[in-house]
Amino acid sequence: MPSSSTQPDSTRSHSERGAAAIELALVMCLFCPIVLFGTADLASISYDSIEVASAAHAGALYGAQSTTFASNTSAIQSAAQAEAADFGTNLTVTPTIFYACSSAINGTQYTSQATATSNCTGSGNHVLEFVQVNTSVTVNAPFHLPAIATSYTLHGQAILEVEE
Repeated sequence: MPSSSTQPDSTRSHSERGAAAIELALVMCLFCPIVLFGTADLASISYDSIEVASAAHAGALYGAQSTTFASNTSAIQSAAQAEAADFGTNLTVTPTIFYACSSAINGTQYTSQATATSNCTGSGNHVLEFVQVNTSVTVNAPFHLPAIATSYTLHGQAILEVEE
């Protein structure tokens, strides 16, 4: 009877038995660590990304308390860096203030309150102040795998209206 791969185990030669199991074991030894380390890298980068976004939100929350707080850029930076203490001073925090008209249909933003006031005319139209905090940090992947980047730059952004 000719040998084929559909033969039952009892008719295969002694040297063919278990070959598929050995091949599977060899492939899994190579494949499983790559999947495991790749998953760990992805989880670490995802966690860091959430932390960078939370830092931007913490800085914006601090600045949104009042006009006085919004103009205190060093305190906004400190609030953001305290939220992402793992990164320390490697976390870049850039707070900005901008203004808009309450009835701005086209979404025009103004860099100064005086410019916004002169442009926000009409009944019921008034100036709104916003604080925007951008954060960024470069992180290294915990595992260095071939053909996968070893460092990533993560960004966060939060925009909140300043309370009057």
